[in-house]
Amino acid sequence: MTLLAHDRYCDEIVRQTDELRATLKGADLDAQVPTCPDWTLRDLAVHVGGAHRWAGEIVRTRATGQVPDEQVPEFTPDGDDPAVLDVWLADGAAKTADVLRDAGRDRQVWSWSWDRSAGFWARRMAHETVVHRADAVLAVRAGYAVAPELAADTMDEWLEIVAFAQSQGDPEAAELRGAGRSLHFHATDVPGAEWLIEFGEDGFTWRRAHEKATVAVRAPLTDLMLLINRRLDVDSGRAEVLGGRELLDFWLERATFR
Repeated sequence: MTLLAHDRYCDEIVRQTDELRATLKGADLDAQVPTCPDWTLRDLAVHVGGAHRWAGEIVRTRATGQVPDEQVPEFTPDGDDPAVLDVWLADGAAKTADVLRDAGRDRQVWSWSWDRSAGFWARRMAHETVVHRADAVLAVRAGYAVAPELAADTMDEWLEIVAFAQSQGDPEAAELRGAGRSLHFHATDVPGAEWLIEFGEDGFTWRRAHEKATVAVRAPLTDLMLLINRRLDVDSGRAEVLGGRELLDFWLERATFR
């Protein structure tokens, strides 16, 4: 697996935020987000902007421990005015991207993950924005597209996160075991964009590979990315499932991280 360039992740934080802002423009910000049913569109936007600022503050201060939300400057927008929210989103994304660029990929900082670097936060915030932009698009029923290399890396990162969750004893991820079973995710529109998940007695492993599996899932790459992030329903008609549907459902129900 090859990561994208650090500057690319920084650029995507801004680019994906700009596309999120365009999706929100003129929308009913009190509308419910179907894929995040506890949130309105406004809640979604505040979550994304707050995450950007939080990650940026961790890197800016070279934090060695978790930074409380109340210590993050402008963690929430000032009021409910959509215009203020729009400026707040744009400003936070730009500032965070600048901090991450200045720090460089290898700068050591705190993170909750296996990777304690500024590079982790650049990648994490890029993909956080990619997936939550999908939430907003689904809420307003607009079109959605992601560059193939970014969609594939979003899938890679999510599999890494679920594997990390399992290693940390997350109760749902801990159930992703059982020897002799496997899942194959196959993008139908991008050569080589394929993932094999193999279940063992002690957990699961994954790799990029084209091999026969217990269950195969075929779809365009962006739809695969949305499906594995639980933003696309298996019954949407946009993915073909070959083999026992139960194993796919088993994976999707437990491949989480809280």
